[in-house]
Amino acid sequence: MDAEILVVGVGQPGRDMLVRLTADLHATLGRPATVAGWTLDPVIAHDPLRNQYNSSQLLASLVEHEDAHTRILGVTPVDLFAPVLTYVFGEAQLSGPTAIVSTHRLRPELYGLPKDPGALRRRLLVEAVHELGHTAGLRHCPEPSCAMHGSSYVEEIDLKGPGLCAKCRTIFDASFVPIPD
Repeated sequence: MDAEILVVGVGQPGRDMLVRLTADLHATLGRPATVAGWTLDPVIAHDPLRNQYNSSQLLASLVEHEDAHTRILGVTPVDLFAPVLTYVFGEAQLSGPTAIVSTHRLRPELYGLPKDPGALRRRLLVEAVHELGHTAGLRHCPEPSCAMHGSSYVEEIDLKGPGLCAKCRTIFDASFVPIPD
């Protein structure tokens, strides 16, 4: 049996969104993904001065639920930051079990555009694959179409595909060690 990806709601991203993401992750990465039966309250990481949520603190909380056979991906609608950055789309533990992504800055309406559920779904998938790639030990890839290519702006996410280039895919797949029976 292969390791699975456990998708956890952090706050209220919406169960439908999480279910669609698990299906998209399975189709893109070929790994089983399921929605967790529990959620995490992001209030523990709220910074009132910034009115944002510290992604590193949320990662630390997700680690408490670590299972040796599971990668945990938190999905949240709240705006994330890292202490040295104004905002982040997500964060992951490099070669670790947990990652988190935020839909806040992936929504077209944040930029004055009409709601576009298809664009949001695609951006979320690209960022989820990107952060899960970091959990597999992948760093940013020079290939512009690879999901592991770095992104500082949402427009850069739109230029990437949700898949991994051949080199990144090989490393990603190797990071999932079969679980002994």
